[in-house]
Amino acid sequence: MTNRLADTLSPYLRAHADNPVDWYPWGEEAFAEAQRRDVPLLISIGYSTCHWCHVMARESFADPVTAAAINAGFVAVKVDREEHPDVDSAFMAAASAFTQNLGWPLTVFATPAGRAFYAGTYWPPVARASLPAFRDVLAAVREAWTVRRAAAEESADAVADVLRSAAASAPSDLPTAAQLADAARTIAAREDSTFGGFGGAPKFPVATTLRFLQAPLVRREAPDAAASAARALAAMASSELRDEIDGGFFRYATQRDWSVPHYERMLIDNAQLLDVARDERDTPTARGIASFLLAVLPRAGGGFGAAQDSESWIDGERSEGGYYARGAAARALLDAPAVDGKVITGWNGLAIAALARAGAALSEPGWIAAAATAAQAVLRDNTVSGVLVRASLDGHAGDAPATPADHGQFAEALFELAVATGDAQWAVTARTLLDEALARAAVGAEEMSLVVDPVLQSQGIVASPDVSDGDLPSGLSSLASAALAAWRLGAGERYRDASAHLVRQHADAAQKQPFAHGALLRIAAALVDPPRQIVVVTDHPNAPLAQAARDADADILTIVSPAQARAFADAGFELFDGKDARTGLAYDCRAFVCRLPVGDPAQLHPSREGRST
Repeated sequence: MTNRLADTLSPYLRAHADNPVDWYPWGEEAFAEAQRRDVPLLISIGYSTCHWCHVMARESFADPVTAAAINAGFVAVKVDREEHPDVDSAFMAAASAFTQNLGWPLTVFATPAGRAFYAGTYWPPVARASLPAFRDVLAAVREAWTVRRAAAEESADAVADVLRSAAASAPSDLPTAAQLADAARTIAAREDSTFGGFGGAPKFPVATTLRFLQAPLVRREAPDAAASAARALAAMASSELRDEIDGGFFRYATQRDWSVPHYERMLIDNAQLLDVARDERDTPTARGIASFLLAVLPRAGGGFGAAQDSESWIDGERSEGGYYARGAAARALLDAPAVDGKVITGWNGLAIAALARAGAALSEPGWIAAAATAAQAVLRDNTVSGVLVRASLDGHAGDAPATPADHGQFAEALFELAVATGDAQWAVTARTLLDEALARAAVGAEEMSLVVDPVLQSQGIVASPDVSDGDLPSGLSSLASAALAAWRLGAGERYRDASAHLVRQHADAAQKQPFAHGALLRIAAALVDPPRQIVVVTDHPNAPLAQAARDADADILTIVSPAQARAFADAGFELFDGKDARTGLAYDCRAFVCRLPVGDPAQLHPSREGRST
């Protein structure tokens, strides 16, 4: 049996390299082999810090008898969902036709052409409760393929037809302030009034939704709904979901009261929750999250790893959560749970942006420096011939192309670095990446729905459009947010137009299902409100005027020297035009219309409703 996984980029695939299952990595070779043998594909999707992926691997994929059944009747394909999000999204959408309990590990049975005809998540080795044994599932699927193939292929065709219909959407108008306030109230109606957060168990942080509830428009138009975000953060920060030793948040809680966490810790959750804590001015929680990001997840090359595992070795056995149950002194004697070292472009973008924003707000230059180091690592290691790729490992770029979400999240991160450092070159690089992504997307919903993964494309597998915001912003929202950031810095009205065009594509769906479109709704709210932009021109970034600006509520706050202001203006960022003549002045602007500059900190109003005179 050929070992095809040992030299792959993914730690998740490498962990399965010694399985008796004859695994193929995602690629054309697996499809060709399935067609040659005329057998179904068994597509197993997970990620390296997924607890139930570990469990199923130990129980089934490491079992020689189960592996023999897989090898005899299927071509087995192992996919890292973090490396191939398009593949995961496509098969997750297809799996929804067969089960409502979606998650990972995701196991999909597909025709040799890749069309799903059955799917599920975790199956145990022995039947229990409502779950059949995995070996029984394998036998049933193999029988269906050999005895009732026409029915299996008809099922696959039906799923593909439904997905094609779901991909179609029509643009609408941008939501009004009143409609956005109603969407926020719809979300808040789901609040758990006893324990905070939304819904029952399992309970997730849903940071994309919290960020919408924190939008200035929502705070103004629906303050009661906005307050539910503050209550959610306070509940999570004081619960078992947050590690009290290093300040990082776990993935989710299995109980309604935020207890019994699922112990993996993701870069995306903690990056977005850093933004939530900063917006709520919860400085202790923000500092705790930043400490976790900077102490646990950095890689040797400068980027941030994808996640920290829920499991670790304790006394010779694998333990889920055992490490986190120990005190600080006891932990020091144990090996920490492993970190998945993949440096994912978009996920690093979320962390870079959050650290840059929080570092600027809390006067932590070390956070900004770490963000800049990570950005340099992504530009160096996740670029092949000038084109971004999805991920790298130990400085080696992967083959998977960067997604629209990667481009948008990383471009926005570079804009935020420009704001935090005063270095216009970050903004220039961000604008170049954004222009390339918008050109490829053609700034339209149908184009945004096109598959990125070349294997999906070559097989004609229907992709699920990346338009809803779940645990992180969608590709559409990410590009719209980056375009908004470019406009706010003065890159030109075409960027606001691009952002608005993208938001319009799914504005109706977002209003009907606001909980699933938090990032898109936050951008819509920002497009309705004229932005407040504060530019402080000073040679002394720690002067009282600069500090007063940091305490102000603004969408853009940048502190630059006259030379830096001139560099921004020369690079085509109109917000900085004419602001390089004198030092010691603050410019308070609304949508690029600036009042007379002030030099007295008392004249810089902290509230966006108030204005300097």
